[in-house]
Amino acid sequence: MLYKKDGHVHTPYCPHGTKDTLDMYIEQAINEGFNSLTFTEHAPLPEGFIDPTPMKDSAMSYNEMESYIEDIQAVKEKYKKDIQIQVGLEIDYIMEYEQEIRDFLNQYGKYLDDSILSVHFLKINNSYYCMDYDEKTFGKMIDEAGSLFDLHELYYKEVLRSIYSKLGRYKPKRIGHITLANKFQKRYPITFSNMNMIEEVLESMKELNLELDYNVAGLRKEYCGETYPPEEVAKLAKKQKIPLIYGSDAHSARDVGKNYTHYDLLTNGE
Repeated sequence: MLYKKDGHVHTPYCPHGTKDTLDMYIEQAINEGFNSLTFTEHAPLPEGFIDPTPMKDSAMSYNEMESYIEDIQAVKEKYKKDIQIQVGLEIDYIMEYEQEIRDFLNQYGKYLDDSILSVHFLKINNSYYCMDYDEKTFGKMIDEAGSLFDLHELYYKEVLRSIYSKLGRYKPKRIGHITLANKFQKRYPITFSNMNMIEEVLESMKELNLELDYNVAGLRKEYCGETYPPEEVAKLAKKQKIPLIYGSDAHSARDVGKNYTHYDLLTNGE
């Protein structure tokens, strides 16, 4: 029997998501035939870090962590006969805040079953930007970095830092959407090869026995139109025996399990 897991799902605790309940996400997963579902809400940003987005809504707050864990533990028990529910987080790696991230994980890591380490924020010329916020912000980042190539280079260097970061025993074992720099590629076409950067990331992941988030959210984005990572990169990862974990990156219940066939064909179709 096919084992189906959605390892990247958000919740009503997401400030920029929907208010769909945990039960709604779970019922959708069950209806789609999933055996396992990991809730990976955006963890509170590191102490002292100021969210650069206009609404300051990139992540949930520290004072919500206790109820977040309790709520997921409750549905884990409620649905234990129907589906495996895992408590998780999507942790933002931010280079200058490794100690704060490590402290957070030391406090809450024991409650986590399965988590993701992602790069959303880049520091360019002493200012932080959320690189996937919108196309205008991304355009400004290109200007600040000097070129689209330079921005990609900065991004992949940051992903490498996240891979080698010393975040303690509870550091996530899965790296999130490694080609997020492609999110606005239809608006800012990539006219160069970034495969050397990507291959270095994959080699590092292989070295440290990490999993890769095969995130289908890019298929739903106006200026992207592909998975993170795209098929050719995912095939390279598969060839290197890097575990690919499907993630809907759902911010609403209706998106749980979306485009799973892309993952199924990639991992089981050959």
